[in-house]
Amino acid sequence: MGKLIEQFRKGWQGVAPPSFGLSITFAVACLLVATLARWGLAHVRPDVYFTPYFPAVFFAAAFGGARVGVVTALVGGVLGVIVNFSDFSADRARFVLLTLYWAVSALTIWGVEHYRTMLAEQRRISRRLIEEEDYRKVLVDELQHRLKNKLSTVHAVLHQVLHDEPQVWARIDPRLRSLAATDDLISRIDKAGCDIRDLLISELGPYGHVRFTLNGERLFLPPKLAVTLSLMFHELATNAGKYGAFSSPRGLLQVSWTVSDDRLTITWDETEGPTIGEISAPGFGTKLLKSALSAFDGKTETSYLKTGLHCIMQCRIPRSE
Repeated sequence: MGKLIEQFRKGWQGVAPPSFGLSITFAVACLLVATLARWGLAHVRPDVYFTPYFPAVFFAAAFGGARVGVVTALVGGVLGVIVNFSDFSADRARFVLLTLYWAVSALTIWGVEHYRTMLAEQRRISRRLIEEEDYRKVLVDELQHRLKNKLSTVHAVLHQVLHDEPQVWARIDPRLRSLAATDDLISRIDKAGCDIRDLLISELGPYGHVRFTLNGERLFLPPKLAVTLSLMFHELATNAGKYGAFSSPRGLLQVSWTVSDDRLTITWDETEGPTIGEISAPGFGTKLLKSALSAFDGKTETSYLKTGLHCIMQCRIPRSE
């Protein structure tokens, strides 16, 4: 009995097609209920012959498919002609109504079958998206694991090479550990989000805590926004290390943020860096900075001033994800 109920539930929800026997049984039940309803209506309107069978056709087609719907419509038409709950006999008008009944039933069956096809395609696409998402998560986890192993290998090799130079190793070791901590943080915020200050400290820590200042209140970032901003901060910090404030011994960075209603504004200011020369053609990082916040109704404005890079990031903070 439990298996039968489960099969009925899956068939009704469109998860799996029911067996032909169960579909016919359901159609017979629908016809029986429709006939009983017709008998009840006959006490008020004896000339109602086919109207109660329309719901039977609809439900039978929705549950068992087009073939079951067609059988139900044919049997319902026959019952409407040969079964009488009054003294009226089948006449020409009843056969005209039978033709109209079958025409409307055909449209009903076509509409239900079209909906079933769309629903099946939608379920197929949903399953495929879920499978792709699961594969992406497995791939990202594997890449994170490999990256962590490679970073550990680099850490061990450098430690061996610089074993006799403790002063140099003392400068490199904390930066490598900060990089590893940043990777761990990114893997966590994809599921739970994080505070913007913790995110910035994790991204900027490898360059030295005396090289940057953070101004702003504590602000929790939802997971998707946190991951997006982590990518942007990483790109900006990498550029600062190559060409900006962090590439100069005296270079400094100030990051500040404010929140107004649900709008977040982040200002990235670099000072005392090298003189900015000719701007090269936009690369992946530039395109990332311009488009990353569009999903949050945001934008990024970047200016190359004499004092250094000036970047303003604005976006909406999602209430829930």
